[in-house]
Amino acid sequence: MDSDLRPFKIPHSVLVVVHTAALDVLLIERADSPGFWQSVTGSKDHEDEALDETARREVREETGIGRDVGVLTDWHLENIYDIYPSYLHRYAPGVTRNREHVFGLCVPEGTAIVLSPREHIAYRWLPYREAADACFSPSNAEAILLLPQFRE
Repeated sequence: MDSDLRPFKIPHSVLVVVHTAALDVLLIERADSPGFWQSVTGSKDHEDEALDETARREVREETGIGRDVGVLTDWHLENIYDIYPSYLHRYAPGVTRNREHVFGLCVPEGTAIVLSPREHIAYRWLPYREAADACFSPSNAEAILLLPQFRE
């Protein structure tokens, strides 16, 4: 375990592209890395947590959007990437790669956002191409650019 006695993160996560029918995408700015904009992301809480449950939980925790809002779609895409060195301490020794599963969540225009200030400090809605350009993560940008083919 890491120094503050929290369990290690599970290297299996979700990326949820929250968007409207008009293809506006919600981006949130990381509290621990101001200037880094991203979609909703997060790891499983336990190994047997279903990925769609992880996605709904993370959306609720990070944006305040309830599980009954919008349509969650599994895009059946997966990214495997090296964990940024500054985050390796959150994982068990020897874990260096993460597997990320991509979802879309289509929400009504004007959906209220309530950020978790511990994790994020700002949000904005952008047309999908602009949102992709604003992301710090290449896999997040690529997922956003796929939005037109996955939208509800």
